[in-house]
Amino acid sequence: MGGSGSVTLPGTAALTQVGRLATLSWEVLRAIFKRPFQFREWIQQCWFFASVTILPTALVAIPFGAVIALQLGSLTTQIGAQSFTGAASALAIVQQASPLITALLVAGAGGSAVCADIGARKIREEIDAMEVLGVNPVQRIVVPRVLAAIVVAVLLNGLVSVVGVLGGYFFNVVLQGGTPGAYLASFNALAQVPDLWVSEIKAFLYGFVAGVVAAFRGLNPAGGPKGVGDAVNQAVVITFLLLFLINVVLTAVYLKVVPPKAL
Repeated sequence: MGGSGSVTLPGTAALTQVGRLATLSWEVLRAIFKRPFQFREWIQQCWFFASVTILPTALVAIPFGAVIALQLGSLTTQIGAQSFTGAASALAIVQQASPLITALLVAGAGGSAVCADIGARKIREEIDAMEVLGVNPVQRIVVPRVLAAIVVAVLLNGLVSVVGVLGGYFFNVVLQGGTPGAYLASFNALAQVPDLWVSEIKAFLYGFVAGVVAAFRGLNPAGGPKGVGDAVNQAVVITFLLLFLINVVLTAVYLKVVPPKAL
């Protein structure tokens, strides 16, 4: 056959990126248990993630919980099931809305900053200098940031659950004329502890994915400052796509494995 250029199949580049991302994930999991652990860096990153996400997350959770409560309140009124408004809105917030809000804020606010930071280190050749000195950049830089994203995501998920449920309670009782007793009774009748556990598991995985994707794109910028900016945008988009895919899988598995609570 003539021609000196190699033929690449469609989708090869995408599969290569997926493989490199999976490899980095495995390296992060291995490096977590290696010593020395960068405890100071981890604390600093936890504080950074918390400082840039707590207020926006709480402010997003209030209207999100309100919208769910108002929509479900209107729907349950139409079908004559007003007494189940509390349970429906609370379950929707705890199981679905809370982890997603947390993940979007952690990935959008914290993950983008992590990607920009690592990308700037990469183009300044700091990462290469660390490797020359025998320092593992994954253990030194990536692991503390991924663990910080996980810890903050899990804690923020609890905050969003509380704020969202309280917001839904307020809007249902005050604006739609619901009764506090019916709201709380229906919530107690249908909600169960595994609902909170699956929410926290989702937040855990979302934090891990957000941290790993941000680090991966930061370690592989296209080149130059513009490449770092493009890597930040790509990290946020890729993280969002993965989060919604993981949410579908986890929700389907949970609904199959955990039986609903009987009335």
